[in-house]
Amino acid sequence: MKTAYPTDDARWGAVTERDPHADGAFFYAVSTTGVFCRPTCASRLPRRENVSFFADPAAARAAGFRPCKRCQPEGLPRELEIVNRACAVLDAHAERLTLQQLSDAVHVSPFHLQRLFKRVVGVSPRQYQAAQRGAALRQALQSGQPVTQAAVDAGFNSPSRLYASVPRELGMAPSAFRRQGAGLRIDYATASTSLGTVLVAATEQGICRIAFGDEPAALVGELKDAFARAELVEASARLAPFVAQIRAYLDGTRHAFDLPLDIAPTAFQQRVWEALTHIPYGETRSYSEIAEALGAPRAVRAVASACASNPVALAIPCHRVVQKGGALSGYRWGVRRKATLLASEARHVHDDETESVAEGSAV
Repeated sequence: MKTAYPTDDARWGAVTERDPHADGAFFYAVSTTGVFCRPTCASRLPRRENVSFFADPAAARAAGFRPCKRCQPEGLPRELEIVNRACAVLDAHAERLTLQQLSDAVHVSPFHLQRLFKRVVGVSPRQYQAAQRGAALRQALQSGQPVTQAAVDAGFNSPSRLYASVPRELGMAPSAFRRQGAGLRIDYATASTSLGTVLVAATEQGICRIAFGDEPAALVGELKDAFARAELVEASARLAPFVAQIRAYLDGTRHAFDLPLDIAPTAFQQRVWEALTHIPYGETRSYSEIAEALGAPRAVRAVASACASNPVALAIPCHRVVQKGGALSGYRWGVRRKATLLASEARHVHDDETESVAEGSAV
């Protein structure tokens, strides 16, 4: 099955074609210039024998290379900058914006913005804004607001629209979600990893959240927002074995998890998440392949939505799902983390295969 540029030949092919899908997945350096670049850099193509590849800018710098001034590999790709601006506009408007209004705000054509947004985020601007309204409603209900007032504040214009669309976002009726977390104790811990800060949270029954971010305080804040009426207790000692599994996974010494989970998916989410756990380590599947495997080939968008709703990073490997053409699409914890995970898994699979061949030759 497909992997994310698993070999140097695949990476070199992406460089020669200036494949936009490879931007952020890896970086290449040129020994004769001492510079490292994005795969899409518009500079003159170097000779293959002078090129080496790196997973991230930090690795290239550690090897003695400096960033290219033309493609600026340590900054955001231009496409991500456009999408980030579009997301910021949508986040600032509770009312629904048309595609034309959004494209005017970010100064690109509606057609280009629609295609770019879906490729990077995995959903359309309209779907993104619907999810944001759902998130705003979720936050208001968890804070104890009445359902009607929460709906108005979140941008729902009528009760009929609220009850028609929200159960898909919340997994339950708004009145039931409003009680979420009440009377519940949740232990949590944060730790540093090679992928950034990880937060692990668990009830008595099992893990209810694994999330990645840059700042521990922000991750804890998101946990408090999600379970506003629960008792949250920092419990690093209790969760240390789970954190150890995550670190071992990121180091490549562990390819699967043995974690008890306590999550509450909808019926469809349960089917999707179960399918994700059967994607082998180091491989990917497309959203359409998952939909077909579920016997619902037209449910590609619903599959993407279920992946985006995954509360337990890595344990349910939604990072292994990509678009049909191989583009990484969106990831709840950042597209760059997704690219890093896929590249790391592919590298560890390659290393394991190399060791197996070497051991066989020795015998």
